[in-house]
Amino acid sequence: MNTPIKLAFLILCISLTATAFIVPEKRDAVTPEHLKAVDGICSVVQDKRLCSITLRGVPSNDPAVLVRYLATAAETSVKKGLKFLEGIKPKYKGNAFATTCITGCEKQLHNALEDFADFWKAAGKNLSSMADNYFTCKKKMTSIFTYHSTCLDDIYDKTLHKVVEGGIGLGKRMSGESVDVFAGMGKVFNTFNIKTKLNQQDTDALLPPPLSFYYY
Repeated sequence: MNTPIKLAFLILCISLTATAFIVPEKRDAVTPEHLKAVDGICSVVQDKRLCSITLRGVPSNDPAVLVRYLATAAETSVKKGLKFLEGIKPKYKGNAFATTCITGCEKQLHNALEDFADFWKAAGKNLSSMADNYFTCKKKMTSIFTYHSTCLDDIYDKTLHKVVEGGIGLGKRMSGESVDVFAGMGKVFNTFNIKTKLNQQDTDALLPPPLSFYYY
């Protein structure tokens, strides 16, 4: 290879190498308006960091969308918790106490999912529906959170408790976030300058009973 060709080849290699190490310009997709909307929701929860992380990537500033997304994240975590419990069953097959605890937790989380079905019927897809069924939405979400607490409270073995909590703890935390949001919904509405009145009457009677109602 003659000298001019070698030189051209060297320049090409240097150019390609430099291009490979160029770091793409970072684009901030989170707008100040979105951060303000997320802060408006997360201001009423205890774990503001978890709330912010959960909602920051939601492509909407609509408070109804943000509240629903937080509840959706809680429901998804409950489903993952059930899969976790199913996965650890074989490990404790010969342990009667552990098996009883795990089975009991599964029942509690299935009850939570049934309440989620009722919660979505009550919550609807906009703030008007959430306001009309406010008391029922808060009651259902509180019940979902309580199912997690009941599951863990029944496990007095510290080692097993730690294992189970590691698998279903996020569901408990996420449902707790939604409980906080509905408990502080009045403040959220004020933050977003929403004048809709929150219905403090239980509208649960208008919803069909959960499946567990038919079993004993």
